[in-house]
Amino acid sequence: MIKNTYRLLLSTAVALSISGCSVLPFKKGKTATTTETNKSKSTDKDAIKPYNKVITDKAVSDSGLFTVHNIDSKYYYEIPDSLLNREMLMVTRIAKTANGIGFGGGKQNTQVLRWQRKNKQVLLRVVSHQVVASDSLPIHEAVENSNFEPVLYAFPIKAFNKDSVNGNNATVIEVTNLFKKDVKALGLPQNRRKQYKISKLDDSRSYIDTIRSYPLNIEARHVKTYIAAEPPSNASTGSISIEMSNSMILLPKNPMKRRYFDQRVGWFARGQVDYGLEAQKSETVRYLDRWRLEVREEDQEKFKRGKLVIPKKQIVYYIDRATPQKWRKYIKEGIEDWQVAFEAAGFKDAIIAKDPPSVEEDPDWSPEDVRYSVVRYLASPIPNANGPHVSDPRSGEILESDINWYHNVMSLLRNWFFVQTAAINPNAQGLAFKDEVMGRLIRFVSSHEVGHTLGLPHNMGSSVAYPVDSLRDPEFTKKYGTAPSIMDYARFNYVAQPGDGDVALMPNIGIYDKYAIMWGYKPILDATAEGEKKTLDSWILKHQDDPMYRFGKQQRGVIDPSSQTEDLGDDAVKASMYGIKNLQRIVPNLITWTAEDGKNYEDLKTMYEQVLGQYNRYMGHVTSNIGGVYEYYKTYDQEGAVYTHVTKANQERAMAFLQEQLFDTPEWLLEKNIFDKIESAGTIERIRKFQVRTLDNLLDHGRMARLIENEALNTKEAYTLLDMMGALRKGLWSELRSGKKTDVYRRNLQRAYIDRMEFLMTKEQPKIPENMRRWVVRTDVNASQSDIRAVVRAELNTLRRDARNAIARTLDRMTKYHLQDIVERVSLILDPKA
Repeated sequence: MIKNTYRLLLSTAVALSISGCSVLPFKKGKTATTTETNKSKSTDKDAIKPYNKVITDKAVSDSGLFTVHNIDSKYYYEIPDSLLNREMLMVTRIAKTANGIGFGGGKQNTQVLRWQRKNKQVLLRVVSHQVVASDSLPIHEAVENSNFEPVLYAFPIKAFNKDSVNGNNATVIEVTNLFKKDVKALGLPQNRRKQYKISKLDDSRSYIDTIRSYPLNIEARHVKTYIAAEPPSNASTGSISIEMSNSMILLPKNPMKRRYFDQRVGWFARGQVDYGLEAQKSETVRYLDRWRLEVREEDQEKFKRGKLVIPKKQIVYYIDRATPQKWRKYIKEGIEDWQVAFEAAGFKDAIIAKDPPSVEEDPDWSPEDVRYSVVRYLASPIPNANGPHVSDPRSGEILESDINWYHNVMSLLRNWFFVQTAAINPNAQGLAFKDEVMGRLIRFVSSHEVGHTLGLPHNMGSSVAYPVDSLRDPEFTKKYGTAPSIMDYARFNYVAQPGDGDVALMPNIGIYDKYAIMWGYKPILDATAEGEKKTLDSWILKHQDDPMYRFGKQQRGVIDPSSQTEDLGDDAVKASMYGIKNLQRIVPNLITWTAEDGKNYEDLKTMYEQVLGQYNRYMGHVTSNIGGVYEYYKTYDQEGAVYTHVTKANQERAMAFLQEQLFDTPEWLLEKNIFDKIESAGTIERIRKFQVRTLDNLLDHGRMARLIENEALNTKEAYTLLDMMGALRKGLWSELRSGKKTDVYRRNLQRAYIDRMEFLMTKEQPKIPENMRRWVVRTDVNASQSDIRAVVRAELNTLRRDARNAIARTLDRMTKYHLQDIVERVSLILDPKA
């Protein structure tokens, strides 16, 4: 256990939670019991009254963490004295929403609260664990004085319930206005209010739906109606109505022992600024989010001998009653797939899946009860699933998790499996998969989402661990799957080719997953959190040079090409070539594989667009190698650089691939038999968008800056900005040398090149939107003071000269008009005054 007592300070505590909750009716039939009453005779409406004058026989009461009373739609909390000053975590989520306003289960705010009695009031105070110092140190007083706990709400005390027999005294307050009024911390956050131009809350259209009390938590549902100038839907109302869920969870009296974070192993973590450390600065310490898995005292010797033991408290997931019967076993299998990983940590049966009790067996069982973690099956068109959790900010202990399983995740799985495997897999050559095929896909997603609830983030560095050709080997893939981690977005095996045999098509719980769970969960007995660090470091160093044990973070704005989403294998060019060959096999069969008598061609259009989307992913995987920089996390006791540039040869291969597979018109995608069934027009524009997306990505300020820096640091070994710009121009404008006709797709692409070059000549690097700054990774550069504009100007001058020379020898009239236009456009960029 943590030996030092840590004190709450600052303003809001961080805790991951996006779990969805269903609306349940208020528990009926329980009535309040009256004990010894307060003898006060005051007639003042704010005076403390006798208990039976406040909690009357009209009350419908619900006992739990607090006893909650509902009297004519007014809600009262009866707070036991033993829970005053105890820390509680409040998680605010969207429960039900309108179109365009988040999604059901979406977390809006989290904070630690305490209920404090002060004179004739109960104060609801906001506690922070962001800044701390041990209470045994002199600096503790300074930290405490600098971080006074703000009061979120003040409640007049209505009555006391004094239990002279058992000593369970309690304080009664009315909480109606806490949920009915505009308490911003319990409603929509400020960024949402700004987005929709919300001016105020409309009290007349806001109300409490339910407040339910459970042994360790209280669940409040309340509808908020805001006056909004720009609502995202139902604009004629001039307002937004949304149902909010507030979960108040009692935090453990004794926090779990922490395990400190290391960036070399992927983990959800939280941080504190600790002023009590020996470092000559304020230092942030980070620690893992994880379940409290402990060895029973009677099993400790057995555990030390390397024998598997059942933990004191298992991780148990219940399957929502709303889940279709035929899918339940697959979701359960996905949960219990993680047992093999926990065996690496020394536990058996550490995680299990159960059906919930029936209503007849336990009428009070509810998925909202924090004692139960539930896979929630939601009737929603969202094609997704997510696996969040709620954690104690003091220690990182995961208290519960609800996996949100949206019904339409099956359409997402169908589309992925079809477009990535149909070329080699008869089970994917259609739109209605057999139940066992869809069940296997559901199991795969279940395992992935459960991994998040255990504390593991996406490991995008996993999928590059295997040589590309090994993914075509049945024996290799049967043993290792398609990636060392199921937490990567290594969906399905698009590399395998017809004739390769019975290759694996998806990842399982892999080598990395077992290692990460071992690293995060294996108990190090008789050691403090600080004392564990040496052992944890040795576990990392044991596998430091093995790519199967590597963690690579998820990127928005890819700099490291070895840590991307949706990729497979250690060579993006080679893997993408295999992938394109399979797409070329799928396109001629799309009409046959999507056909069904009596249906229109909507599915044909959907699957053709899926082909285009997969094709676009391959272009992104390859593009990221140009100007790419690998990031391999290391510490001082490891040799080698953390950051290294992609080799010149690999960048040249990437550029050649883009020229051949994208910028040269991809004729194989232009299937007239498909177009005349799905649209009256749009093919040209669709191809243009795909080409321009990659072109703009290539001519990115940050990418160009990295190429400049690569040359400065690595000189002749570098792929330079001049190399990239010259190769791009020569490829995009190859018709200028050959005198060939330029088709409509190439003309559009060439105009897009001019537009992008004008942007680089006249605009600075765009600012990252404020709400995206914590997510987007990029290389910043001042374009006007870098080499970028000088190189762009030189390229435009060369292009204008070559275009002028080509006009005279061009026989095709449309091509001639196009080149004349290009010369004029370039001249306006280079000399706008003329």
